Amino acid sequence: MEKYCVLINPKANSGHGAESADKLKALLPEALIRCEDVTAITDMKAFLSDLPADETPVLTGGDGTINRFVNSLDGEAPARDILYFAAGTGNDFLNDLGKTVADGPFLLNPYLVNLPVVVVNGGTYYFINGIGYGIDGYCCEVGDKMRETSDKPVNYTSIAIKGLLFHYKRTNADVTVDGVTRHFKHVWLSPCMHGRYYGGGMICTPAQDRLSDKHTVSAMTMTGMSKIKTLLVFSTIFKGEHIKHTEMVTINEGSEVTVKFDRPTALQIDGETVTGVSEYTVYSVNSPKHPKYAADKVAAAV
Repeated sequence: MEKYCVLINPKANSGHGAESADKLKALLPEALIRCEDVTAITDMKAFLSDLPADETPVLTGGDGTINRFVNSLDGEAPARDILYFAAGTGNDFLNDLGKTVADGPFLLNPYLVNLPVVVVNGGTYYFINGIGYGIDGYCCEVGDKMRETSDKPVNYTSIAIKGLLFHYKRTNADVTVDGVTRHFKHVWLSPCMHGRYYGGGMICTPAQDRLSDKHTVSAMTMTGMSKIKTLLVFSTIFKGEHIKHTEMVTINEGSEVTVKFDRPTALQIDGETVTGVSEYTVYSVNSPKHPKYAADKVAAAV
């Protein structure tokens, strides 16, 4: 009989993360399943090392859960196989792979190598999907405040529309990609992506490939003076068609990306909010400034 140790994040899926175990049991009716609260594990490396060899760990949760898992391992892929079963609200990682919850758990390890890092407010963090800066960070900040007072699901699209029309104030930005700096005015978005999706289904950088042997990231900047036109273009991001509006959208690939705003705003890392950010820098694994940089490792992974 197959044995699984299911690592549950109770806070995932708007506080319904524990229900993922029931869904998993329905998909694996013949398996022996036990559960652990992943948020209560203080030393993930030791936990995985001590897990019996005949027990397969299954991480459940959303993009934020994967982010915390990756950072708890300091960006190192586990030495043993670990499966992933989506139980979040946005599931951008799952969408990027072209998978659905109905597909069941799958091997996570191949997607945990060669991850980029972001340096922000004195901290360094690995990320699985992307960095959101601008109105997307604002949406996460507002969503966090809403969850503090209500257990209802947060509608980020509604927050974005209201923010765009009334509440969010645009910035100016300096965006530097591999040493080349461009100045932008009237900036709404300036994310940096490892995958294509973020924000619960927005195809931010349609050409970005997380498994590409180039090991680069994509910096996207969306500007706009007209709120109405920006709203119309913003709505097309869910199909990746915003890139047709080259007068408003700029995308550049590179190994090092720095974005500086002329005033502090919120930023999100795989959906996890960081407030009061004036700038961030992303290093892909082929940048000499990446903490895991080693030319032979990159070459071996190709």
